[in-house]
Amino acid sequence: MVFSSALFLFYFLPIFLAGYFLVAPTWRNSYTAGASLVFYAWGAPNFLLLFLGSCLCDYLIVGVLSSQKTIQRRRGLLALSTVINIGLLLYFKYANFFVAQLGSIVQALGLSAPHWSKIALPIGISFFTFHKISYVVDVFRGTSRPTRNFGEYLLYITFFPQLIAGPIVRYHEIEGQIRSRVVTFEHMREGVWRFVVGLSAKLLLADPLGNVASHVFKGDPWNVSTGYTWLGTLAYSLQIYFDFAGYSSMAVGLALLVGFRFPENFNRPYLSGSITEFWRRWHISLSRWMRDYLYIPLGGNRVSASRQALNLWTVFLISGLWHGASWNFIVWGAYHGAFLAIERTPLGRAYLDLPPLVRRAMAFMTVMFGWVLFRSDTLSDGMARWGRLIGFGGPVASEFQIPRALMISDVGLGILIIGCAWCLLVEPLLEKMASEKTGQGPLYREFPLAYPILAVLFALCVLAVEAGRYSPFIYFQF
Repeated sequence: MVFSSALFLFYFLPIFLAGYFLVAPTWRNSYTAGASLVFYAWGAPNFLLLFLGSCLCDYLIVGVLSSQKTIQRRRGLLALSTVINIGLLLYFKYANFFVAQLGSIVQALGLSAPHWSKIALPIGISFFTFHKISYVVDVFRGTSRPTRNFGEYLLYITFFPQLIAGPIVRYHEIEGQIRSRVVTFEHMREGVWRFVVGLSAKLLLADPLGNVASHVFKGDPWNVSTGYTWLGTLAYSLQIYFDFAGYSSMAVGLALLVGFRFPENFNRPYLSGSITEFWRRWHISLSRWMRDYLYIPLGGNRVSASRQALNLWTVFLISGLWHGASWNFIVWGAYHGAFLAIERTPLGRAYLDLPPLVRRAMAFMTVMFGWVLFRSDTLSDGMARWGRLIGFGGPVASEFQIPRALMISDVGLGILIIGCAWCLLVEPLLEKMASEKTGQGPLYREFPLAYPILAVLFALCVLAVEAGRYSPFIYFQF
């Protein structure tokens, strides 16, 4: 079920909220967990029993782990849970990829490729697997206490605003809210604001930009001119920005409507002056997860410079594989890991002495080139588009054109201009205002026309939904 769909906006969400405030407070956790399972089952009914079974398995393992006194038994139970969770993730998300690679090798040797029926991917498996692993590891480390009952654990894992695409929330961050919470008027007001702003970013900016990007990225890269390749790359860079920013804002807003405050997952990443800063601003919860459960156990910053560079590269190689089971995602992760390692060398430290605007421009160009790999269907397509971006390949045989209707009546260059203006002008201003605030409250309170504008945006979103102009969030595929 997509947050920006008519089914969610006009049926699921109103019914869920009405029921939430009608049931007794002692039943609200159970009601929310039940509604979240309905939300999940709507999109993946065949995987519901598997999902519930894996949750019950982890809950029971942690129950035994928390009662053990010897470190050997605790480590054994931690390993058992990790193997089960990673095993399910590897099977459902990567088995098709590994079998395809094996088939290619076998065929290259002149043998018949093995028969294999493709496995369907459970929705949100990457995100709820990381939630479950963080819970088990944190209980093992003593960072979190075990949940009091299976209902609390199920609510933590299944809560629908973060179930499909994050943020990856640690149990100890919302433990108190699961056990006791009060929904205030301020929660509701901020929640509605965050949700509508996120919905607008998705429907009014990301989806139209996606139409341009999809048109450019389909087909043979060598049949697209350098100019249009740049246009498509910029369109996709803005699409994924507003798509993920919109989702993150909607997730925070939905949680606020029932009294939960999630950690922020997105903080104006295109204002970053380095790739290191970019990953502190983009998908913040994933970066924190990778740092705490991979990078630090590998040695973190406590090792030699060469080992630190290798650790960074390894972590982001895994991050790329986490995003998708294909070579373009793996190379995308290695690409970011390489830049993170370079930024810790003398060359990288010299880069930090450049003027801020120069560093921001260079960081954005680096990220944008990376998005080419992220968006391309195959690694070879991504490499070809890199070649096109820098002018390789010569003129196309028949000049590629974006249909006039796509650029004017449906999207218009105005959407691209608005997206660029938002990133280059509005967000720096908002960042400056936020840095100068001294606890006056959310920025939207300071604008008297904020709520009329919000009403207009919501009306435009409703029109877009009614016109059928919505698509799944990009991160839903992970």
